[in-house]
Amino acid sequence: MRWARFDRDGSPSYAVVEGDTLIPVRGSPFDVWERTGERLALADIKLLVPVVPPTFYAAGMNYAGHVRAVAAKIGQPPNLPERADIGYRANNALIAQGERIVIPADATDMVQYEGELVVVIGRRCKNLTRDNALSAVLGYTVGNDVSERNWQKSDRTMWRSKNTDTFKPMGPWIETDVKLEDLVTRIRLNGEQLIEFPTNSMIFGVVDFLVTMTKCLTLYPGDVIWMGTEGATANIGHGDRIEIEIGGIGTLSNPVVRAQP
Repeated sequence: MRWARFDRDGSPSYAVVEGDTLIPVRGSPFDVWERTGERLALADIKLLVPVVPPTFYAAGMNYAGHVRAVAAKIGQPPNLPERADIGYRANNALIAQGERIVIPADATDMVQYEGELVVVIGRRCKNLTRDNALSAVLGYTVGNDVSERNWQKSDRTMWRSKNTDTFKPMGPWIETDVKLEDLVTRIRLNGEQLIEFPTNSMIFGVVDFLVTMTKCLTLYPGDVIWMGTEGATANIGHGDRIEIEIGGIGTLSNPVVRAQP
């Protein structure tokens, strides 16, 4: 099942996506819900981010190729993570499918994409085990962890390199029927495919993170966990369009503009 969140007369509402049709519901996928009799054309609807998370988590350096690519850029030996460490991002940076990524006027040219699988939590959970961890997942969506690399080097907390407004596109919807081992991520810039990789080829997988995280903290319905990216990333700039496709989930597409001084 695909869950979309859309703008209904200025207010957010959930709907089930079936092909090119949107079926609004009463309630939400995180609670009791029922279908209405409405049928809307998906092409005519303004999609919103599929969830505004209570807490926005992000895994860093979770693919071996990405670790090696970053190490090569800075002239250091690769240092693969030894455990499933988690960090945080900010909701102010979230934008939806089709919305503009706005590069600040004072940013350098080193603004880059990161195509990521996003885990959406469906129930309150603590102390998950490897056997029941995936039962806490509602579904998955697509994220683009836009990053200003020079700011990332200079700011100790990465507060602006990762969390500048519009730097976290997410969408277009939540897909609940997913087999992680079947997923493939493809990243395209202006229609040209730059990278393709098995989405589930992570150093630490979804289950690893859920088990590790819930030993110490409680996850709540709507929390999201961004799972990292693979390979070397390239610069994006004014006039570009970046697409992150995860087969079986959907394609997240956003234009890029640079703000004027």
